[in-house]
Amino acid sequence: MAEQPKTKHYYQQNLNRVVDYIHNHLDTKIDIAHLAELSHFSLYHFHRITRAMLGEPLGAYISRTRVETAAKMIRYTDNTIEAVAYSVGFETPSSLSKAFKNHFGISPNAYRNKKEFIIKKQNIMKTTELNIKKPKIVDVEDQKCLYYTMHGKYQDLDYGTAWQKLWAEVKTQKLFTKGIKHIGLPYDDPNVTDPDKTRYDACLIIHKDAQPQGDIGVKTLKGGKYAIFLYQGSYKYFAEVYDYMFNDWLLNTEYELRDVPCREKYISHPDRVAEEKLKTEFYIPIQ
Repeated sequence: MAEQPKTKHYYQQNLNRVVDYIHNHLDTKIDIAHLAELSHFSLYHFHRITRAMLGEPLGAYISRTRVETAAKMIRYTDNTIEAVAYSVGFETPSSLSKAFKNHFGISPNAYRNKKEFIIKKQNIMKTTELNIKKPKIVDVEDQKCLYYTMHGKYQDLDYGTAWQKLWAEVKTQKLFTKGIKHIGLPYDDPNVTDPDKTRYDACLIIHKDAQPQGDIGVKTLKGGKYAIFLYQGSYKYFAEVYDYMFNDWLLNTEYELRDVPCREKYISHPDRVAEEKLKTEFYIPIQ
């Protein structure tokens, strides 16, 4: 078999496997040699390639992901600091505390008690101005999807190109059926993660088997319990919508946040619907 060309798409497809593995195994010791095997990159160039594509050394990416995941769990759950430490791969709570303080300049306990030290102040819209419905609590089934990963400030990402690439793959692989849905996975909280390093997957929910191709990946979005909010309005107010869902709603309920990404389901087409009438469903993973 001829060797596959080493194009940017080839590298992105292989990096997707590495990144997905990291985020799904934070509670275990992550073996760099195993990641290199997953990537199919040359062992000699593995670290150089991943550093170039991630914008930071792989070890730094893993460490940052662990401590930022811990911050979200401390903020949005009642789990003990000890439980949080073990769930994101630290051998002892003191190891988490040291890494947390080095990263954020504050201890985990101080962060839990005084979250504003990390969470950036924003000009938050009055929640009465948000056209957002009370949530429905729903058990969601597993869903297959094509996805395209982007990194950077959410407001600056080229969403149009992402959807074009995904729909082109639907056409190429003859995947079209009724019920294809547009889903966004914003993995990171810009209040915790440097906005330039936030990760987002544009996803098309599909109903046929597909193959990864270049920078287009294939995966299953795992189901579970979600609070689903219907919001009508401009995409530019998404940050305020999240502030309402997390600060005004979640923290005042009996629910806790599960350690999986939120989802955004885009119901309206922005080229066909007025900005103020765009409809989006926000899926908040709860337990």
